[in-house]
Amino acid sequence: MNGFYDGTPLWDVFMEAATGSLTSVWSIAIIVFPLMIALEVARDLDILKYFSRACKPITRLLGITDHSALPLAVGLVFGLSYGAGVIIQEAESGLLDKKSLILLSIFLATCHAVIEDTLLFVAVGANGWFLLTVRLIVAFILTVVLSKVVRWSNVNGPKDQQARQEA
Repeated sequence: MNGFYDGTPLWDVFMEAATGSLTSVWSIAIIVFPLMIALEVARDLDILKYFSRACKPITRLLGITDHSALPLAVGLVFGLSYGAGVIIQEAESGLLDKKSLILLSIFLATCHAVIEDTLLFVAVGANGWFLLTVRLIVAFILTVVLSKVVRWSNVNGPKDQQARQEA
């Protein structure tokens, strides 16, 4: 029989899709849950204050709050799938205003999982340093320009203004 259907029963297709999906969720969970626990411990021990201070020049350049430093680092290293848990937790804590959340998302959409992606492309023959440099430069330029050009007063509400003042 020609075509895409090879006679495999639909139940087998469904089970394979369900098993694959659950395996993916599990592989993400075993990384995100420890990250969440480590984040809470770091927050309780005030380690995040030092990390945020060390990243202050970068967060200021990007136009985001100091509390964006950890989600930025996690997203850069681990990618969007793993960094999303940290980003969501920080956003729900009220420490990220909408401007920082949007700019952080833009930066990470442009440049995420820099280690993994770069190594994958190097494996197929790409110049890793060139790829990494271009991705970082484009992400920085895009985020900085948007942080300066967009009228953020229309985006942030009173709760967000308070979060910015606490940063």
